[in-house]
Amino acid sequence: MRHFDVQIVGGAVLHDGCIAEMKTGEGKTLVSTLAAYLNALTGDGVHVVTVNDYLAQRDAEWMGRVHRFLGLTVGLIQAGMKSDERRANYMCDITYTNNSELGFDYLRDNLSRKKEQLVMRWPRPFHFSIVDEVDSVLIDEGRNPLLISGEDNREAARYPVAAKVADLLMEGAHYTVELKGNNIDLTEDGVTYAEMILGTNDLWDENDPWARFVTNALKAKEFYRRDVQYIVRNGKALIINELTGRVEPKRRWSDGIHQAVEAKEGLKIQADSVIVAQITYQSLFKLYPKLSGMTGTAKTEEKEFLKMFKMPVIEVPTNLPNIRVDLPIQAFATLRGKWQYVREEVESMFQLGRPVLVGTTSVESSEYLSDLLKSRNIPHNVLNARPKYAAREAEIIAQAGRKHAITISTNMAGRGTDIILGGNPKMLAKEIVEDNVLPFLSHDTPDVETEGESTSHKGLSKIKLGPSSLALLAKAAIMAKYVHKSESNEWSFQKAKSTIMESIEMSNTIGLEKLQECVAEVTEMYPLCDAIALAYATVLKDCEIHCFDEGAEVKTLVTW
Repeated sequence: MRHFDVQIVGGAVLHDGCIAEMKTGEGKTLVSTLAAYLNALTGDGVHVVTVNDYLAQRDAEWMGRVHRFLGLTVGLIQAGMKSDERRANYMCDITYTNNSELGFDYLRDNLSRKKEQLVMRWPRPFHFSIVDEVDSVLIDEGRNPLLISGEDNREAARYPVAAKVADLLMEGAHYTVELKGNNIDLTEDGVTYAEMILGTNDLWDENDPWARFVTNALKAKEFYRRDVQYIVRNGKALIINELTGRVEPKRRWSDGIHQAVEAKEGLKIQADSVIVAQITYQSLFKLYPKLSGMTGTAKTEEKEFLKMFKMPVIEVPTNLPNIRVDLPIQAFATLRGKWQYVREEVESMFQLGRPVLVGTTSVESSEYLSDLLKSRNIPHNVLNARPKYAAREAEIIAQAGRKHAITISTNMAGRGTDIILGGNPKMLAKEIVEDNVLPFLSHDTPDVETEGESTSHKGLSKIKLGPSSLALLAKAAIMAKYVHKSESNEWSFQKAKSTIMESIEMSNTIGLEKLQECVAEVTEMYPLCDAIALAYATVLKDCEIHCFDEGAEVKTLVTW
């Protein structure tokens, strides 16, 4: 295997400190190895930065094998790692991480008082970086500050009171709303009415200040919508990233806004934050002497990249001609009319058998469309920030390319997501094994908050399993039943699922032939993990054949 010529061009663009604009599916991840390896030879460390932990781990696993084969060390930074682990991984020749972890590590190092607490390569922590989805990191989120805060809970009691005042105030009569700047201005009547309710003579009294709390409560009322900007989970208001559609549990709005939202929802008021350290992504990445990036959509932002970072955007040609058809944009007079049209379009595609992915901008709109499809009895999957859906993300995406599959998603199924026509055989094989083995290992009911709801299989063709697969699945189920009965303690659902995942990982590592050899050496009953691993490896073969055939069929379902 070698890089395509256009991929080598992309690698040269990255090495020159430019942005490589490459279309989806052209192999940006593989291209990054060229520039990363070359610049790592200096021994000063290279950072390959992605937009989330999942992509960082995936790229470190896939591309790390290439770098290790060539004699380099590869590190990975993930949320939850301890300082010693971080320090060791930053000392590697090439380190994979996401933009958030990188920024917070830099801030924490700057707050550290002892040299042994530092985790980055000081005195020169930055050498060369390749930023994946560079337009998202440096432009869309570029000015958003990363904050490290202390706690101040002295004013917590004021927020619920201000929320009740905000409920009594009416737009127009008591306050005006400026949507462009997210500003709220109290009218004279509004000030008088608020002062009367609160029993104060002056909202701006230094000894009894209420103006900030009332204004924030009104902002929470007018600008911060549940299931759009945030969701409520386990008694907490969690921010939804507008660009990725994902929940960010560690992030909080500053200046009292988050507390105002908590008060609006009747939640426990968390401590107010006092900013100790902050930096924007644009300021952070300017610290690199040499910086490059990759994305599929950067040309429109080239002026800003040149102005801020002196990085030109170079369009890398595709390896093969692009056969995608981009249809014209449709405009509608009303939201209702738009969604009715989308429903009709989805229904017509479903009848043809074409897989459909509908992108929405919020949890609210994804569930509105879901209700429309339910009214027409159209089977579909929803993927948004709600735990019951987000926990099943991998399974939902595995089904999204199958014939008749309908998937409604927020921005979660965007950057770094690979939807395979015909389905993802590995994920489908995993589902089949879990469906057959889990009920025998544990009688616990899965927690919807952590495990999610089952994905919709209605309308999808059933995967035909061969006699070997059926026999080995039955063997694994019998083994699971035996293990369950022989142990005194009831297995939890999580323990059962972890056992299956470990078996699948073993199967992917060893391979079918080696597994068959190991099992052949055992004359009677072999371990549960071996039984599951062998069943998975055999089922996977059937899934690969099915997905390949279905993918070929889906490609023929063209409507224009």
